Amino acid sequence: METMVKVSGTDEVWAEDTGGSGTPLVLLHPGVGDSSLWDGVLPGLAARHRVIRYDVRGYGRSPAPTARYSLVADLAAVLDHFGIRRAVLAGSSMGGSAALSLAVADPGRVAGLALFVPGVTGYEGLEPAGFVQELERLATAGDTEGIVALGLGIWGRAGTDGDPHAAAALRAALRGWFTNHPHQVPDAPVFDRLGEVTAPSVLALGELDQPEVVRCNEEMAARIPGCRLVRLAGSDHFPTLREPEAVTAVIEDVAAGVG
Repeated sequence: METMVKVSGTDEVWAEDTGGSGTPLVLLHPGVGDSSLWDGVLPGLAARHRVIRYDVRGYGRSPAPTARYSLVADLAAVLDHFGIRRAVLAGSSMGGSAALSLAVADPGRVAGLALFVPGVTGYEGLEPAGFVQELERLATAGDTEGIVALGLGIWGRAGTDGDPHAAAALRAALRGWFTNHPHQVPDAPVFDRLGEVTAPSVLALGELDQPEVVRCNEEMAARIPGCRLVRLAGSDHFPTLREPEAVTAVIEDVAAGVG
């Protein structure tokens, strides 16, 4: 079932609920794409679980924001809309950051964490040297394809033959990049509080990802109590495109350990 979920102000986000029983799985997409990046994973999960996914404001089928918002507040609003008290959160990149923010702010709502190339608030140094300046130059010139090429060179290193699927995901995400910036409020720093995470956790990094992200992910896994670190040898910052079977296996592993 697809629906629009009211968040703060008059804003809404698009969401999908497959239905089913048991502890729900909530899929949180990265900033380099929208919830369609879970398309290769969703059918297998939905055959055994209730699965919910949604598009962050400005991404995919969600309208651009008109009010100030935070990722973790919107995540909580989506859970509330569907009457979910406790869920397994599977988050990629930006989605992983939101999942960790909720796990620290409201641990009772998080039954387990499956984190893929996750971001985290409170960690500095993830942007490659000169990235912001080059992004601003390309944006000023209106060079959308230049921005896509820039992003693929950083986050899409596993791609071949023009990497059409990752390129399309990144191209579609640009609307969210530029419409959300004036409205999004950063969530509280979490990196130095990762030791407070109580949910069973698996963190999967992409060995072909941006080196700064790989290093950050290694440090994150070491700080999260009991976290199992998985290294995806064929993945960059698009693990659901590169290794969907491995992504599904990680999520199923976390879900299997949840009571």
